[in-house]
Amino acid sequence: MDAKASPNERLVSFKSPKRFLADLDASVTARVVASAADVALIVDNGVIKDIALGNKELSEEGYDAAWRGKKWIETVTIESRPKIEDLLKTTAKTRPNWRHVNHPSPSGADIPIKYTAVKTGPNDRIVALGRDLRSVSALQQRLVEAHQGLERDYDRLRESESRYQTLFHSMGEPVLIVDADTFTIEDANPAAEKHFAAIMDTLVGASLLDPFEKRAARSIEVAVADALVNGSAVSRLLQSRADGAWSLSVSPFRQDDETHLIVRVVTGGVRAGETNAEFWGVLENLPDGLIITDDDLVILQVNKAFSDMTRLSGAKQAVGHRLDEYLGRSITDINVLLSSMRNHGFVRNFATVLRDRFGVEERVEISAVTAPSPEGVVYGFSVRNVERRLETGARIGEELPSSVDQLTGLVGKVSLKDIVRESTDLIEKLCIEAALEITEDNRASAAEMLGLSRQGLYSKLKRFGIDG
Repeated sequence: MDAKASPNERLVSFKSPKRFLADLDASVTARVVASAADVALIVDNGVIKDIALGNKELSEEGYDAAWRGKKWIETVTIESRPKIEDLLKTTAKTRPNWRHVNHPSPSGADIPIKYTAVKTGPNDRIVALGRDLRSVSALQQRLVEAHQGLERDYDRLRESESRYQTLFHSMGEPVLIVDADTFTIEDANPAAEKHFAAIMDTLVGASLLDPFEKRAARSIEVAVADALVNGSAVSRLLQSRADGAWSLSVSPFRQDDETHLIVRVVTGGVRAGETNAEFWGVLENLPDGLIITDDDLVILQVNKAFSDMTRLSGAKQAVGHRLDEYLGRSITDINVLLSSMRNHGFVRNFATVLRDRFGVEERVEISAVTAPSPEGVVYGFSVRNVERRLETGARIGEELPSSVDQLTGLVGKVSLKDIVRESTDLIEKLCIEAALEITEDNRASAAEMLGLSRQGLYSKLKRFGIDG
C-alpha cells in the first residue's frame, strides 16, 4: 500500500484483504495469528502440525509439545469430539463458527477453550483459533454460587417471615409493632385488634398513645425511653381505655437502620379497682416479712410476719414510714440495695440488719424486686431472719475464714468492723501455725519467735482450737 496515498485510497485498499495480506511477511502473519487468540493451531488432515500459545498458563503446562503432531480430535474430551469433527469440515465458503470444547488436563479439571476454524487453501489445511474460557468459567461459577447463595438467603428469609407471621398471629396476648420515632403502630396481631376493637376500628397507622388514657402518655414515653437506653424490655402498669389497667412491656429492636418497638399488652395482671384477697392472704401468712414501698421507699403495706419482727402492734403502724427506719446499718446499705434494684430489677440475699421499734437489731437477708404500678413503680422486699444461723456474740461462725478469698467474700454480708476483727484473728492463727511448723512444734521456741510469753501462746492456741 502506497504511503503517499490519500486517506480515501488507503481505506479502499484496506477493504481488499488479499492485497493487504499478500504484502505481509510469513513471520509477521504468524505473530498476528498467535496474538489474536490464546491458542492458534495449524491443522492438516486433522493433525496438529504447529501450535502457538498466547496464554502463559497453557504454555507452562507444556501443551505446545504435547499436542504437536497429534490428531486434534485426540486432544479433547469424548463429548467434545463431535464438535472437532464439525470444525474440520470447514470450507473456504463456510462462515466461521465458534465451538466450545474441553481439553483434559493433568491437574484433573478440564480446560474449556472456544475454537473457530478458517480454511487456508484448497487442501485440508485449516487454522484454528481458540480462546481460553477458564476465567470466564470461573466468573460464571462465582455468579452461579452467588445466585445460589441469594436463593438460600431468600429461602431463609421466607421461612423466618413465615415463622414470624405464624407466631405473631397465634399469640393470645395483644402485641403491637411500633415505630420508635413517631409512636405509629405499624402492625398489630389479631389479639390486639380484638382487645381494642371497642374503642378503635383499626390500630395500624394509629398512635401508640391512642388506646390508653391520656394520663398514661407520660408513663408510656418514659417506658419507651428506658427501653431504648437499656436495650431491654421495660414494663409499666397503665390504664387502658379498653378495660382497666394492664401491664405494658416495651422491647426495642433494629430493622433497616431504624428502631422499632415490640409492645406487649399483658392482660394477665390485676385490673384497676380489683383486690385479690386470696392471693394477699397467702402472703400475709408467710413466715418471712414482706414489705411493699413506693419508689421513694415509703412503706405502703407489710404483712404480719414483718409486724412481729419489728414488734409493731399492727401492720398499719408501719404504713407511711420510710424503709430505712427499719432496715439497714446505715443509709449506705439502702442506697446500695436501691441501686442494684434499679440496675437489675431485683436483688437476692442482701445481708443487712433489721431494727425493731425499740432499736434492737438482728441480722437479716433481703430479697427485693421491682414491679409496675399505675403511679410508676413499687418495690417488694422479703425479709428473712438469719440470726439463728449465726453464733450469738462476736464471732461470725464456728471457724475462721481460711483464706483471703473467703475473707473478702464476707463483704456485703457483715460489717467492716467484724471483717477487720476476723482478719486480725486469721493473721494471728496463721502466724502461730507457721511458728509451730518452723520450730517443729517446740512451743517455747515458737513463743520466743512470736514475742509472746509461753502462757500467752497457750492461751491463743486454746482460743484458735490448735492447742492439741
